[in-house]
Amino acid sequence: KGLNMVRLRNFGLPVPPGFIITTEVFRGLEIVYGFRPAEENFRDQVARQIAALEKETGKRFGDPAQPLLFSVRSGSSISQPGMMDTFLNVGMNEEIAAGIAARTGNTWFAWDNYRRFLQCYGMAFDLERDEFDAIMKAFKERWGFSHKREFSGEQMKALALAYKKNIRDAGIAVLEDPMEQLHLTIKRVFGSWDSAKAKAYRKIMGISDDWGTAVTVQSMVYGNISPIAGTGVIFTHNPRWYGNILKLWGDFTIGNQGEDVVAGLVQTLPISLSQQEIEMRDTDITLETDYPEIYTALDRWANELIYKHGWSPQEMEFTFESPKVRDLYLLQTRDMAMRELKSVMTFDPAEKTEEKFLGHGIGVSGGAMSGRMVFSLEEIDKWRELEPDTALILVRSDTVPDDIREIYAADGLLTARGGLTSHAAVVAHRLGKTCVVGCGKLVCDEKAGTARFNDLTLTSGGFISVDGQEGSVYRGLMAVRQA
Repeated sequence: KGLNMVRLRNFGLPVPPGFIITTEVFRGLEIVYGFRPAEENFRDQVARQIAALEKETGKRFGDPAQPLLFSVRSGSSISQPGMMDTFLNVGMNEEIAAGIAARTGNTWFAWDNYRRFLQCYGMAFDLERDEFDAIMKAFKERWGFSHKREFSGEQMKALALAYKKNIRDAGIAVLEDPMEQLHLTIKRVFGSWDSAKAKAYRKIMGISDDWGTAVTVQSMVYGNISPIAGTGVIFTHNPRWYGNILKLWGDFTIGNQGEDVVAGLVQTLPISLSQQEIEMRDTDITLETDYPEIYTALDRWANELIYKHGWSPQEMEFTFESPKVRDLYLLQTRDMAMRELKSVMTFDPAEKTEEKFLGHGIGVSGGAMSGRMVFSLEEIDKWRELEPDTALILVRSDTVPDDIREIYAADGLLTARGGLTSHAAVVAHRLGKTCVVGCGKLVCDEKAGTARFNDLTLTSGGFISVDGQEGSVYRGLMAVRQA
């Protein structure tokens, strides 16, 4: 067909930077074509694909009355969790946000989508997520709210426009034309292959810089469209044990979009009752009990892939716009990376006293570990020189992809937010670190170098103990033994 590269998706062969990927099905086999177009061909190809999606969805890109929005993200053959740029709700401006509000009658939803697009956009131009978090915190304090879900529609609009002002004040132009937005975001994702964090991750993980990435453009679906919508990630098998028994495991959240789960920005909920019990999760909500149609459909799909088609254990991203299976969407699936069954250390039972107990999170990887709390790469370097044999545990509210160097240099990781499928958890597991995420009792101030558990405040360099199997967190040094 005159194309200069062909690959089969499941072979995982490399996609050179700058290639556009299209697919077709031939005799049941999905074939993926890649080609490096000139600028005018690039725009023509994008326009043709948009037309196909408009026909499929009944929506129109750039039309405020019935807008089609896109997610734009990387499609590298080897997953690099959180290291590449991702954009949500591409194709928005203030006029389209107002159109969505008018069409849906849900002003909060419309402007939350625009806010999310603006944050992705600003961060792709090197603005820190902390800047947007600070704006969010200031607005919550102004109106006396604890959660963004409490905002009115007009308050969410004011927040979104504050994000936009922050971007413009940094000297970054916010493109208003939906088509120009899409072209820019596709190119930014291609370009993020060469970002500092992506290069650092590949160096640490031994991945070649020559492989490159594809870019995936998908029609948006909305886990934030209502309080009974949601999004999540499931594993088809328990990630803690090898074995061939299919049992759904993972994280989901209600009223959010998928990036909230994988970025570790929210406290997540367990998928199944057995997961809730084993992880000792402090919630009565599970996907299995509260969204049975969604759970049953995911279980059926997983069974079909594993047992009928012979796939290896999978990690699957999904979104549901209502509790009904008709509103369930499977966004992507990949081979499961998190599987382990090995002997680990555990704390001496005599040491596990109520006085020392600080809180409980989700155990991700590794066993029991005692070490000094650290909050920065500089602190890690200092303690490595002073006490080279002392374990160091990185403490975070949540982790962003730029923390890859800190996670790699530390021995363990403890976060206040996030779940088993968050970027922090996946990276820590791949690096063989002891890791506990989602410790709800933890309030972390990284700049001050403090970690507060209820009324107790611990400072940088103090000793803490974490158990990457059961998710428990304790104060001070504790004796360990073989499990």
